Amino acid sequence: MQSTVDPLAIATPATSRWFDRLLAWVTEIPAAAIVVAEVLILGGGAFARYALHDPITWTDELASILFLWLAVLGSCIALRRTAHMHLTTFIKDLPPARRAWLDALGMCLVVAFLVMLVGPAWEHWHGEIEVSTPVLGISEGWRAGAVFAGTALMLVTAVTRLFEQASWKQIALTGGAVALGGAALWLLSPTLAGLGNINLVIFFLVMLVGAIVIGVPIAFAFGLATMSYLAFSTSTPMSIMPNRMQEGMSHLILLAVPLFVFLGSLIEMTGLARAMINFLVSLIGHVRGGLQYVLLGAMYIVSGISGAKAADMAAVAPALFPEMKKRGSKDGDLIGLLSASGAMSETIPPSIVLITVGSVTGVSITSLFIGGLMPAVVGLVLMACVVWWQTRREDMSGVTKATRQQVGTLLLVALPALALPVIIRTAVVEGVATATEVSTIGIFYTVLAGICIYRQFDWRRIYPMLLDTACLSGAILLIVGCATAMAWALTQSGFAQELVKIMTAVPGGKVGFLLVSALAFVVLGSLLEGIPAIVLFGPLLFPIAKLVGVNEVHYAMVVIFAMGLGLFAPPFGVGFYAACAIGRVPPDVAMPRVWPHMAALFLALLLLVFVPWFSVGFL
Repeated sequence: MQSTVDPLAIATPATSRWFDRLLAWVTEIPAAAIVVAEVLILGGGAFARYALHDPITWTDELASILFLWLAVLGSCIALRRTAHMHLTTFIKDLPPARRAWLDALGMCLVVAFLVMLVGPAWEHWHGEIEVSTPVLGISEGWRAGAVFAGTALMLVTAVTRLFEQASWKQIALTGGAVALGGAALWLLSPTLAGLGNINLVIFFLVMLVGAIVIGVPIAFAFGLATMSYLAFSTSTPMSIMPNRMQEGMSHLILLAVPLFVFLGSLIEMTGLARAMINFLVSLIGHVRGGLQYVLLGAMYIVSGISGAKAADMAAVAPALFPEMKKRGSKDGDLIGLLSASGAMSETIPPSIVLITVGSVTGVSITSLFIGGLMPAVVGLVLMACVVWWQTRREDMSGVTKATRQQVGTLLLVALPALALPVIIRTAVVEGVATATEVSTIGIFYTVLAGICIYRQFDWRRIYPMLLDTACLSGAILLIVGCATAMAWALTQSGFAQELVKIMTAVPGGKVGFLLVSALAFVVLGSLLEGIPAIVLFGPLLFPIAKLVGVNEVHYAMVVIFAMGLGLFAPPFGVGFYAACAIGRVPPDVAMPRVWPHMAALFLALLLLVFVPWFSVGFL
């Protein structure tokens, strides 16, 4: 057999591997160290303020500066790992050769955005160097420099990934096409400047949707569309882009995102999640559908500790699915229940989406934490009805009921774990700690419980968990930053005012507005995922909700629940495919069986729309 190598088929020399490892070393070690530092700084600040009554004034300022560095370093790690949120619905079934061309084109578009951003980021950094922070008195350049450094590192990472994954031919042709497109837009910029709001269609519909459809990560698609709109159709200084991105990613409340993600990993590693599940199984596992009820209850409780739904599902499903299958449950029903429980728990504090809503809209985090509990209960009850119907003939002949002594023993074992969500919610609601600070309380509590009570603490897993935390947080926060810039551009264009006119003219008053919003967020949650949809449209729609007389917390619960429904509903919802991956069930097997659970959630959504009490009754 004759072996031939096409010199155009391989773009990456073997020696480039060391460069990729160097990038990993430059980004991963500092990112992991920053996560640990944030826990110590915020935890120490909370302890000094509430225990010693001697607050440390600089903790929040230092934490916010480090947080921005964590966001950009995490974004670099996510880009290296191909972990940025992106839509694969339209390209996942393409032949490998054609998919490779689209991947190369997508990465060239990512490179184009970062090339456009690096200059303004440098300008923004230099403009902030002479400004001092109010408490520490150090240069604001330490904060603004994070955006420039992150842009430069992401640009190097993107180019490296492009040369690793694509051939020279693919790089030349797709890169040339992107360069020609950019040159054409530059030549047409005088014409585009006179088109007014038609540019919104060109850049925020055609370009944005086109980029997302071919698999460009959503954050970079947002950034590319916004940067192109500002550069080619307006006279706005380009430094406004990194400025808006920094503002979007700098909200200290968003620091709760990585800390709760890390907390979610800890409760699985230390055995807290397993202890809760074992107790619930002993309590109701012997009844028909008992394990399904346990899954719903465990998702509700675990979601009250961790803010990341994928982590919640990964902690609960593997402990229950094997026994559920032994009892005759169908794979599709299990995935349907897991997906629906993920959607149901989106409103349970400290949900990442809940925290993001509070950050970008200004709604009280405490009010959101209180209001988020009952909507999830409504979804849980309706899904329990579906479970009862599906399992009413389940064979329980081989199942034994736990004795009272066994239940009591497992309750004692589970009490430290069951106390954690109560501590988290009580601390926030009673004003003992902020949502960000309470995450550090949860982390310290979980570490102590894992070491001293459950005797489960694998130190070797800490570093990978820190990297996973930085990676997921970076992916989320880059979306927040780019979506904040995009929302600003849409507001400056006058789109927000037009949206106000359209939404206030919807027939049906408050109910009509809520129904239209719910439907819109089901679609947006399915196509854009939850956080991009919330960050982009939340600042535009929440003021309209207030204008038409809808309570902000009620509106938040409706849109978050609707977004969760879209996120976990096939065929587009990314959460559905995550549930399939966790349960190891092919999507085509699960898809026909998921609809009863989705119908229950849709009915719950309608109840939330028509009965505001479920959202605001305990405020």
